[in-house]
Amino acid sequence: MPIFLVALLVFFTSWMPNSNSNDSRWGQIGHYVTGHVASNHITEKTAAEIERVIGKESIAVATVWMDDIRSDNNYDYTNTWHWVTIPDGMTYEETVKNPEGDVIWALEKYIRELKEGGLTAKEESERLKMVMHMVGDIHQPLHVGTGEDRGGNQARVQWMGENSNLHRVWDSNMIESRQMSYTEITMNIDVIDEETVAEWQSATVREWAMESMEYRENVYDLPDNRRIGYEYRYQNYHIVKKRLVQAGVRLAGVLNDIYDS
Repeated sequence: MPIFLVALLVFFTSWMPNSNSNDSRWGQIGHYVTGHVASNHITEKTAAEIERVIGKESIAVATVWMDDIRSDNNYDYTNTWHWVTIPDGMTYEETVKNPEGDVIWALEKYIRELKEGGLTAKEESERLKMVMHMVGDIHQPLHVGTGEDRGGNQARVQWMGENSNLHRVWDSNMIESRQMSYTEITMNIDVIDEETVAEWQSATVREWAMESMEYRENVYDLPDNRRIGYEYRYQNYHIVKKRLVQAGVRLAGVLNDIYDS
């Protein structure tokens, strides 16, 4: 292949917003936490309905299915559904929408279709597992991107002395650095009173996204040398914990609304 074609290919791959990068998602542990928290807040009827739809698989495990299928070309249509771009100072309504869809569009569509019913068993199972995943994604601050650095994927940093990027730091590096299992993390963060649960569950999908935008100043507060670690984690891990438990509580609210409203 001519050198100029190779260079052109590299250029386009580097900026394409629907790149199939593994860094465009919460890490698995984060999704497991979200699902495990949700399982603590669903009703018995909802739990029975979920088992009917997806079988004995736990909600925690089901949350990562939408990442697993990124290796299957039959599901390429979902590639852009893990994030949304909302530039600073804009609302979702004011943005130019991705023609392939985004996490807000897909969440609203699939929640609505699950509530309406009339789906085949396969359609219901897949939509449900996608909703379980996307509720987690939209709560990760960098899944609501500015449109300037692919949700932090192009923001190169050194994390604890190792090369990384800002998206990966928030997806997995900070979580994994605590060296806790998803059940241990859940046990420590799922201590929310019922009043807070009700308040969080009253928010809309679009409000979840706007909340993620509010953390941009924290996320991008980086030293000039881009070397981050314990201090950055100390300053920001409380946000990670809050977004994980909010995602789980809100996922439970969505599931209860679908199956036990």
